Amino acid sequence: MFKTIVAATLIGMCAAAHAAEGTFAIKSLTPETALTAARAALEQCRKDGYQVAVAVVDRAGITQVFLRDRFAGPHTVDFAVNKAWTAVSFRQPTASLATETQPGKPMSGIRNQPGVLAAGGGLVIEGGGSLFGGIGVSGGPGGDADDACARAGLKAIADAVEF
Repeated sequence: MFKTIVAATLIGMCAAAHAAEGTFAIKSLTPETALTAARAALEQCRKDGYQVAVAVVDRAGITQVFLRDRFAGPHTVDFAVNKAWTAVSFRQPTASLATETQPGKPMSGIRNQPGVLAAGGGLVIEGGGSLFGGIGVSGGPGGDADDACARAGLKAIADAVEF
């Protein structure tokens, strides 16, 4: 009887292990966490005197949260989303991609792809070894200013994504 129970248990464990090989689990930002990041980025830009748009996208590049300050230019809507999408898609800050995709560089063709925006202001959201998404800011007086606001958004959620 004992051997039968042990054998059944081992078979069940092997089946569970085999099933686990065919699937995986991912962690995602909650809407509340994404909103916290976007609000913090927007507030930093306001403190710095900029009217901006902020987008947070999930790991698949789908917009999860979008905020636009009342006087942010119309171009900032698409730019913020595209910066966030570009950061998560290429898994690097958009300022780095801006440097690596200059004319004459091996990755210059990336700039011609729809949705790619290789300019400062887009950062990857990651923590604890997991990729969560990207944050994009547009409307500051340059990529460095947009990056600073995006970093404020990341700082606001650092405790929530580091585990």
